[in-house]
Amino acid sequence: MQQFKRVLALAVLIVTLSGSVLLAQQPPSAISGAQKLMAVPASKYPGRVFVLPATLETTQWGWFDNAELPRLVIDSGDTVVVETMSHSHGRLWPGATIEELKKLRTDWPGRGPMSLTGPIFVNGAEPGDILRIKIQKIVPRSWAANFNIPGMFGEFPKDFPEGQVKYFYLDADRKVAEFAPGIEIPLRPFPGTLGVARAEPGRYNAVPPGPFAGNLDNRDLVEGTTLHVPVFVRGALVWTGDSHAAQGNGEINLTALETAFQEIVLTITVDKTTRLQWPRIETPSEWITMGFDEDLTKALANARSETAKLLAEQRNVSAEQAAALVSKTSDCRVTQVVDIKKGVHCINSKDQGKTLAAQLPTAETAEYLVTYAANGDMNKAMDTASWNMIELLQKQKSLSRLDAYSLASMTMDCRVGEMDAPEKGVHCVVPKSLWVKR
Repeated sequence: MQQFKRVLALAVLIVTLSGSVLLAQQPPSAISGAQKLMAVPASKYPGRVFVLPATLETTQWGWFDNAELPRLVIDSGDTVVVETMSHSHGRLWPGATIEELKKLRTDWPGRGPMSLTGPIFVNGAEPGDILRIKIQKIVPRSWAANFNIPGMFGEFPKDFPEGQVKYFYLDADRKVAEFAPGIEIPLRPFPGTLGVARAEPGRYNAVPPGPFAGNLDNRDLVEGTTLHVPVFVRGALVWTGDSHAAQGNGEINLTALETAFQEIVLTITVDKTTRLQWPRIETPSEWITMGFDEDLTKALANARSETAKLLAEQRNVSAEQAAALVSKTSDCRVTQVVDIKKGVHCINSKDQGKTLAAQLPTAETAEYLVTYAANGDMNKAMDTASWNMIELLQKQKSLSRLDAYSLASMTMDCRVGEMDAPEKGVHCVVPKSLWVKR
């Protein structure tokens, strides 16, 4: 009975806030109450502008469900100023211990740690459409965290049975976070999770990404970029959370520079002319395609397949010709290897005469610490290259094992080389510019 009362109370609150699903089917002018109060005057952004705060009523902890009632209803072309919450419904804050953070995972199995604001119902969005979500602005909070849950997650859980959490001040003026005296991480905030409801009914762990986008952990999805994502249910249902101030390609200890956003401003538009099976990211000058799988070798193959589709469309060439172009034109990177489904994304110039493929370093350069490994199994190549970087940071920069793991997770950039060779290369680099003179 108590559970029934709690669910009923939440349903009443949501209906008041969103105008209910039935009202969502009517023109926005018919929606009253809290919905109208969420509309604000802000002529600098397209469409009507709404504010969606992060509260216990407007967020979910670690799961998606396409039956979830909308917290906001908008029209195509409207803009939403979204606030996000830190992990585990705000239970990650400076002072929370690693033991407390571990308990939040062990006591709540089957869900991810991220707090997700939404969903946002978009009038006119139907299955088969594409939703364009443009990130207009991001303002993080003043602090962030990076942590290793002992022996449970990350690329090397068995090798790190000890845990650690570190908290950082985000210097908005200088756009850096001080990792330690003399080590500064440049801030490049982005939403770790941004996407729509999946097609399958029921409640799903929000950790693995998919064709619905979700937990992409793609550090190139920054302010000024647009996520193009297929729609699977009526209204699309948009969520965002898992807010990051910076992240390495790989995110090897499972966490980035984890924060929450005071605001992430999203302009959301329905596209009924384009057809996509997997999400893409658009920057002013580039397209970014993505591939996912529990096996990194297959994730690379999927990313190459999606890239070939893009090149075939862009250059009006055959599928075979486009497939042969991928390794010659694309900069492919290991997005992450810790979210159940691993990811690879490939960056491609909009300028058809320009290639982003480059000769990647296999040894230290003037700008980078470098580790490299090649293997027919991409998983093994990634493991070797990233483990070697952890050891290099300990030896050359005198970092502890856990600090080396942490810094690599937030700053290391692992890229794919030798894509056409039997043994695929993984080149991991850490900028020497992180170490600053005072």
